Amino acid sequence: MRIEAYNQVQQAYKTTYTGKTESVSNVSRADKVQISGIGKDITVAKQAVKNTPDVREDLVASIKERIKNGTYEVSAESFADKMLEKYAEMR
Repeated sequence: MRIEAYNQVQQAYKTTYTGKTESVSNVSRADKVQISGIGKDITVAKQAVKNTPDVREDLVASIKERIKNGTYEVSAESFADKMLEKYAEMR
């Protein structure tokens, strides 16, 4: 192991600071947050989604009532078409 090479590398990276430090007590620093227009739009959209109910109660109540009465019918062909569409989307 060559220790001399290590010492040479260490000396190459050795730095000395010769400048003077100055006081920066007169500088006023304040953090600012600026939200872009797109950021504001996203915030408005998130709030709108948050205030929208997850379930459309009027539609669900209508379907529940038809199921209860035995009048709710689903077309097998329509159901199969929708299943194939979803399968195609997943691929």
